[in-house]
Amino acid sequence: MIFTGPHPPVHVPETSFTSFILQRAEQHADTVATVDVTGANAYTYGELADAIGRAADGLRARGFRTGDVLAMLAPNLPDYPIAFHAAALAGGSVVLLNPLDTVDDLAAHLNEAGARLLVISPTELDKAQQLLLGTPVEEIIVLGKADGATPFAALLTDGPPPEVTVDPAADTVALLHSSGSTGHPKGVMLTHRNMIANVLQTSLVAPLDADEKVLAVPPFHHAFGLIMVMNASLLQGATLVTMPRFDPETYLRAIEEHRITRLYVVPTIAVLLAKSPLVDRYDLSSVREIVSGGAALDPETARLCRERLGCRIGQGYGLTEALVSFMQLDHSEAPGSVGRNSPNIECKIVDIGTGEELGRDQNGEILIRGPHVMKGYLNAEEATRQVLEPDGFLHTGDLGYVDRNGELFIVDRIKELIKYKGQQVSPVELEAVLMTHPKIADAAVIGVPDEEASEIPKGFVVTREPATPEEIMAFVADRVAPYKKIRQVEFIEQIPRTPVGKIQRRALKEWGCTTR
Repeated sequence: MIFTGPHPPVHVPETSFTSFILQRAEQHADTVATVDVTGANAYTYGELADAIGRAADGLRARGFRTGDVLAMLAPNLPDYPIAFHAAALAGGSVVLLNPLDTVDDLAAHLNEAGARLLVISPTELDKAQQLLLGTPVEEIIVLGKADGATPFAALLTDGPPPEVTVDPAADTVALLHSSGSTGHPKGVMLTHRNMIANVLQTSLVAPLDADEKVLAVPPFHHAFGLIMVMNASLLQGATLVTMPRFDPETYLRAIEEHRITRLYVVPTIAVLLAKSPLVDRYDLSSVREIVSGGAALDPETARLCRERLGCRIGQGYGLTEALVSFMQLDHSEAPGSVGRNSPNIECKIVDIGTGEELGRDQNGEILIRGPHVMKGYLNAEEATRQVLEPDGFLHTGDLGYVDRNGELFIVDRIKELIKYKGQQVSPVELEAVLMTHPKIADAAVIGVPDEEASEIPKGFVVTREPATPEEIMAFVADRVAPYKKIRQVEFIEQIPRTPVGKIQRRALKEWGCTTR
């Protein structure tokens, strides 16, 4: 049985992504499009569109051609959408990098994508200079100023925007990273059409008024931040107030001072808004709506937020490979639901053993089809075939059901990813690190529930000789990005495995969640 949502189908324009996003820029020319939370740096829509066109011309003048790749390594800044859309308008694609990743992780992404140019914030200069060795990067371009890097302003020519033809359905415009069902991160290829479709879908389901102000905290290198926060806001003429890093008091002060109307949050921030005594020190009365994403939002936390702030709160569901696919705009209507299909999106639930299509209120794997579903994984045809069916349905790896009202409920994850504060953490990657410790004979990693982080990585370890949890956690922390750190360690005599050697994570979850 194929489930569709309540929304009528919409036409997806056959154009470039940047042309689509900037279609109303002239109409909102004098409205502030992006501004730093401190107010120190801002662009109106007129200035934003002009800078994108001039930077795109500057990239072409530097030899950046159709199909070339530009990488971005920066937190949320007012200039971020300018650099992103300049590369897209010049006919290239953009690989979006996580500043929290290690140099080794970043180098692997740059090599895989073949990125020639690396755009950074000044804070990432040391890491960027290390990346010049052993990667295709030819030049570092900095948003601002930093010794040894080309200022982004140097790209701005006096010429008109370049006229570049793209194939919206075939040409990749963004490369994000996802671990998929298992294993190490893979490059997710998103075409102009994928991105246009999803920005259009989300803006129709969760519309913004032109006078709205959005606090841009979810990172732009993440699908949630890239689609809903950055691009859907710019399409609709809202003002983006960017925050490079999250700090509770700075966050709450920004809501008050900028009179923020729309918050996009991960569950960790929702917990802060629902329960922290800090909230009472600030005037948050301007907030009209909160949308949560990145991980499941607890219904009780949603209720507390709604009652405390006097606003609507809902959540979206998606994944890097299928962006934002479902939206629930009022959590009070169906607590625990992630909503109904956005326009043009089909869903089916299949038996995880037989693949048989299931009906309403039956648990199975969630499959999604629509114009927003990725083109595939970069340089990974077999991995692509494993998740994309010939008929276009994508295996999400999530277990859930659709109720009689068409609401989707997520029950569990078949795939093994851990969601730590909205970031994806691969247990397989952490297990590989653990197994390099000289005292460890065997290891397994799972996610265990945590009120603030949604989940935290917990390691189960079989040792050859005595070791302490602190020693092992420090060992891993020295070798991975901060968000990937193991937060708990438990010593056991044997890792439970199937006859073919696969870790029985469900058994560990039952054990781990009761022995915290």
